Amino acid sequence: MVYVDGFVLPVPKKKLNAYRSMAKKAAKVWKDHGALEFRESVADDVKVGKWTSFPRSVKLKRGETVMFSWIVYKSRAHRDKVMAKVMKDPRLAKMMQGKDMPFDAKRMIYGGFKVIVDA
Repeated sequence: MVYVDGFVLPVPKKKLNAYRSMAKKAAKVWKDHGALEFRESVADDVKVGKWTSFPRSVKLKRGETVMFSWIVYKSRAHRDKVMAKVMKDPRLAKMMQGKDMPFDAKRMIYGGFKVIVDA
């Protein structure tokens, strides 16, 4: 069964194009190192819930939107191998430097998931 890394993060709406550009470059890095899929999605029908919701999970601020992203691998072992290569890739290091990051990484939620239904 495949393995998925999932991400939820806030992006200022005025930086959405910069985020998209960065994500396209990151997708190339991950795919070059073996990731099967790399998806980035922007909130479309995401309401603030009374107790929990995507906006609450990232402490969404006025002028921001929520991104829901995932990367697919063959297995956990495959993901670990791909991530080791990705983390050493100078293209990724260059993207993550400086104050030009188009999102607040401190409010990003991420984790690895075992797929239990693949229909």
